Amino acid sequence: MIASLSGTVLSVAGTTAIIEVGGVGLQVAVTPAHGMELRVGSAATVQTALVVREDELALYGFADDEGKHVFDLLRGVSGVGPKSAMAVLAALTPAEVSAAVATENDAAFRKVSGVGPKTAKLIVLSLTGKIHVTPASGESRNTSAPSIANNVLVALVGLGWSERVAAQAVDVAIAAASESERDSVPHLLRTALAQLGPASSQGSR
Repeated sequence: MIASLSGTVLSVAGTTAIIEVGGVGLQVAVTPAHGMELRVGSAATVQTALVVREDELALYGFADDEGKHVFDLLRGVSGVGPKSAMAVLAALTPAEVSAAVATENDAAFRKVSGVGPKTAKLIVLSLTGKIHVTPASGESRNTSAPSIANNVLVALVGLGWSERVAAQAVDVAIAAASESERDSVPHLLRTALAQLGPASSQGSR
């Protein structure tokens, strides 16, 4: 089991980072927010989870132990694979996942691309009593991020785009934005619309 990596960041592209450890470049899947924190050429330590399947070995990376812990808990929920678990962590911080479970707010998980109503309820039921994460210092400033993303999502749906297509566009817009731009609904909306292109909204359904 590969529990962590410490090495030099060779590249970061979206949700994929390559970290050189002992002369070997290891590909690691990360969340958009984590990817933005990694700097090419700089040293980095990443907590990891190795997922072994018949046709692949995949490494998933996290900025801290809490992210890895929540990832492992999410993977234990029926219907939630590693990619869906990462999608949840891309939309919600570990503390926000914990709060959503504690308040039985399955709507928070329904907003995640690829997570349906039944799975969202299962996440809440399965994680109840198992997850207790408190917000880290300095995290409170970012608690508005999910509501900002949701406002952009609602605006796109209101313009006629399907929720699935709109959610994907919002994820891309957030990943491409700087820290300050991620707090701007107009900026994220413009970026999402540019990414969606000139196609008619009816055609996106």
